[in-house]
Amino acid sequence: MELFQDLEVESRAFAETADLGCVVGCGKCCANPSIPASPLEFLPLAFELYQNGAIEASIRLLDSLGENGFCLLYRPTNEDGSKGFCGNHTSRGLICRLFASAARRNKHGVKELIICKVLKENKTDQYLRATQAIQEGMEIPLASSYYSRLQDIDTHMSQTFPINQAIRIAIEMVLQYKFYEESESAEEF
Repeated sequence: MELFQDLEVESRAFAETADLGCVVGCGKCCANPSIPASPLEFLPLAFELYQNGAIEASIRLLDSLGENGFCLLYRPTNEDGSKGFCGNHTSRGLICRLFASAARRNKHGVKELIICKVLKENKTDQYLRATQAIQEGMEIPLASSYYSRLQDIDTHMSQTFPINQAIRIAIEMVLQYKFYEESESAEEF
């Protein structure tokens, strides 16, 4: 959570200036079952699901979505899934938080905004202004530094999988943790 909070602070000024939030109602990224994510970035979600008593329903939903299903958190509003919204924006993963709010370095070492074709086409002026501002030194979080911080927390748990597989692993880890935590509490009495 601390990593997410740091990213929020670091990306806030850029996000406000760039005005590159997702196109309202677009869900193309969220409907992509191949989005890479790690179990570690979804542990906060898994703990929240456990605390809210929604973990078993989430497992059933993951089962019904199958390997080619959209993100567990995504709520499509049309048949093909290209339109919709995030059902839990506060517990979304790192990959979601970095999108249109962070940069990566290209093969020449130049910072490039991480952005999709939909935003480039629908917010062309904002994209071009943001790209120019980044080249002129505007501060923007680097995705690589946040992924490095994630790996520093736990290399094994920061390995990437398709997004729903990463969420499932996080859920299983929380269930296992809670099982042992509750077993130890019962033994103390």
